[in-house]
Amino acid sequence: MTQPASPVFYSHPFDDDKLKEECGVFGVIGVTDAANFVALGLHALQHRGQEAGGIVAHDPAHGFNSAHRFGYVRDNFTKASLMETLPGPLAIGHVRYSTAGKKAAAIRDVQPFFGEFSMGGAAIAHNGNLTNAESLRHELIDHGAIFQSSSDSECIIHLMARSYQKTHADRIADALRRCEGAFSVVAMTRSKLIGVRDPLGVRPLVLGRIGDNGYVLSSETCALDIIGAHFVREIEPGEMVVIQDGKVDSSRPFHNATPRFCIFEHVYFSRPDSIIGGRSVYETRRQIGVELAREAPVEADLVCPVPDSGTPAAIGFSQESGIPFALGITRNQYMGRTFIEPTEQIRNMGVRLKLNVNRSLVKGKRVILVDDSVVRGTTSRKIKEMILEAGAAEVHFRIASPPTAWPCFYGVDTPDRSKLLAAKMSEDEMREWIGVDSLKFISLDGLYRAAGEVNGRNDACPQYCDACFSGEYPVAPADQLARGFEMKEMKAAE
Repeated sequence: MTQPASPVFYSHPFDDDKLKEECGVFGVIGVTDAANFVALGLHALQHRGQEAGGIVAHDPAHGFNSAHRFGYVRDNFTKASLMETLPGPLAIGHVRYSTAGKKAAAIRDVQPFFGEFSMGGAAIAHNGNLTNAESLRHELIDHGAIFQSSSDSECIIHLMARSYQKTHADRIADALRRCEGAFSVVAMTRSKLIGVRDPLGVRPLVLGRIGDNGYVLSSETCALDIIGAHFVREIEPGEMVVIQDGKVDSSRPFHNATPRFCIFEHVYFSRPDSIIGGRSVYETRRQIGVELAREAPVEADLVCPVPDSGTPAAIGFSQESGIPFALGITRNQYMGRTFIEPTEQIRNMGVRLKLNVNRSLVKGKRVILVDDSVVRGTTSRKIKEMILEAGAAEVHFRIASPPTAWPCFYGVDTPDRSKLLAAKMSEDEMREWIGVDSLKFISLDGLYRAAGEVNGRNDACPQYCDACFSGEYPVAPADQLARGFEMKEMKAAE
């Protein structure tokens, strides 16, 4: 039987110039129709992955059932006819991104992945990236493994199959001890919900409580809110939790390491209504704007965010500087990714399909634009042109992160280093290339202070993973090094 061709996603130029988190995970145990709760949780995590999603559920009477679909959660997992095929009190789910501008993955690449083992079936959903996945894959294939997908996450299933441990949880721990890089894993068996974070805790994972005996695992706290679950705590770096019969058992199956949580979660990836490390993401982003105003003041008439991610920082900049905040740019919320190839004429419209300038507001004004990051710089140039065409007297960019000069290998869709503007140009050269009156980035110390580190960054032992800014990788990207990637330096967490 001929398989239907995989759909092709055409990314809008505005999206292509942003870093993308590659996935989000969610799991529920101890509730009726757990898959419905998972669908709601994945909807709240949709910002972490918009290409495809999947759910695996287990019911004692019907066993394991799964559904994997391309597109948004709302377009697939809200249909009663589909959700009725996923009964049971235990389910996990996953949302993912595709690589910008390329053909979307085959449906077999969509998680969660499922495997049958001697002690019964198990499914896993993985947020992050295994930096030694290629070497693991070659080793496993040499020993007879047959892979069904191109995902690094499938290595975990095969490593579990080769483990001699007696329980699923022990096999997961055994498998993950072979893995390098970043992983927050949500897994399930017939009766257990399992959550694991890598020793550095690069990617997030939280625990919630729902009802009398129900528990939730989620990439972010905002997804707990949508189902009425109560936040309990974060899963700690290097921790494994096994949830069964209303009880949570915790263990530490990995070596101890100094945590290095991804600081870009504070800047951009996480939703502003989530809580990270006991701190509001919104408040951190607002404080970034405060630090920016202190570090890089400029005389101007308006502070305008580049929507939507630049809004909290722009508010903080306005509050600290005393310069009025204004919505000088409006975002079209209904221009998303599409399965239909745009015409060349439409593609040439570029950023204008998503953003429009409030001409009456910016005309004759000195405008400060606050954005979360500069990646390739192409979007910044186009936004500058739009502001000037609308009659602005001056355009000043203030960026709520340091220059992004290095690729991420821990679960973020990052361009090659050669395509990162900050890898090729100094700040002054970037300002000239973009064509603005001034361009300033927050310093690494300023970013750390905004995230709650009052003394800034500890250069001897950084408190976060900031490799995309500093080039200091806490875990050596083994596969990339084998291809000839040259690291600046490595400061491993001991």
